[in-house]
Amino acid sequence: DLLEADVAREKVGTVIHALKAIGLAERGGIVVTSPTGTPFRAAERLERAAPGHPDDAVVWESVEAAAEGGAVPTVSFHVFLVLAVLLAAIAVITDSSVLVIGAMVVGPEFSAVAAVCAGLVLRRPRLVARSVQLLVFSFVFAIVVVTLLALVARGTGLVDLEEVTRPRPNTGFIWHPDRWSFIVALAAGAAGALALAVERSATMVGVFISVTTVPAAGNLALGLAFAEAGEIAGSLAQLGANLAGMVVSGSLLLWFMKRWWPQVTARSEALFRQLS
Repeated sequence: DLLEADVAREKVGTVIHALKAIGLAERGGIVVTSPTGTPFRAAERLERAAPGHPDDAVVWESVEAAAEGGAVPTVSFHVFLVLAVLLAAIAVITDSSVLVIGAMVVGPEFSAVAAVCAGLVLRRPRLVARSVQLLVFSFVFAIVVVTLLALVARGTGLVDLEEVTRPRPNTGFIWHPDRWSFIVALAAGAAGALALAVERSATMVGVFISVTTVPAAGNLALGLAFAEAGEIAGSLAQLGANLAGMVVSGSLLLWFMKRWWPQVTARSEALFRQLS
């Protein structure tokens, strides 16, 4: 048997919880789809009756599913990260801010960071463990690969020590973390967590180009290849500060949304209607 129901996005979580309570998730299946358009009056009545606005609604089952997907190690994830770290290393050598941005956009690591945040808030320790494992292994793998490539470039004379250690006005910040590095990571982590929760994928691009994870990994690979302790230490500090900042702020925001978001959105929607 197939049963379909039109449900306001704001109430999807409540309906799914009720269906799970009667055992439908074990004995049958639950599929949630979002229509591209609802040009009928009943849909308008449903939206008016539901508290809050559909664009602000959070379907926690979808958040968990997205987090589970972000914690899965795949070949494409590792290839993207290797390419991103390679681009970042080239950006360091050429002192190109454009390449730094390109490397940031290519990097896929935020999906795993978001999975850590969701796992902490939803109390899924296995999800947290898988996400951390993916982050650690993928970054180590990418850094090792790019370090080997840098050693080849060094051995063939394609890159020399002076190109790595010379003053770099456009990319020197990569291995010089300061308090703003952590502050930016906090803001980016919160933005990414919010985008995950309300399913605003377009916002993720801004998150990617705000944090210095991939550039730090690229600089670290070069530092290892040329045995530059200062570059290595600075890059590790930058990478750690950015990852920690994103996890802290992303987890705090999702925790806030889990506890108080429905009340906040319902009251805000009522206020917006009065003002309009």
